[in-house]
Amino acid sequence: MHFLLIPVILALALYFLPTLIGLRKRNVGAIFALNLLLGWTLIGWIVALVWALTVEDAPNTIVIQPVNPQAVPAWICPMCHVPINRNDVFCSGCGNRIAWRN
Repeated sequence: MHFLLIPVILALALYFLPTLIGLRKRNVGAIFALNLLLGWTLIGWIVALVWALTVEDAPNTIVIQPVNPQAVPAWICPMCHVPINRNDVFCSGCGNRIAWRN
């Protein structure tokens, strides 16, 4: 029974190779969804792999300097005016990187 486990793990790793390559991308969820739903077709797998291998443009960095941390919402993105949380790395509205300054 254990002799079947290694080939299954290797097959899953090969199937999800585009997702594993794209783990550090902002759109890893979309790459995973494409890989999961259409990866069984060779075209879907290749598209997911190419997407995972493409170089992303570096996002703009927004520097946030909290004025009143007790205010609700405490911080708003200066680019798109979407509320952001203290633990956010990227703005959910415009996708820019957030740099926090205390």
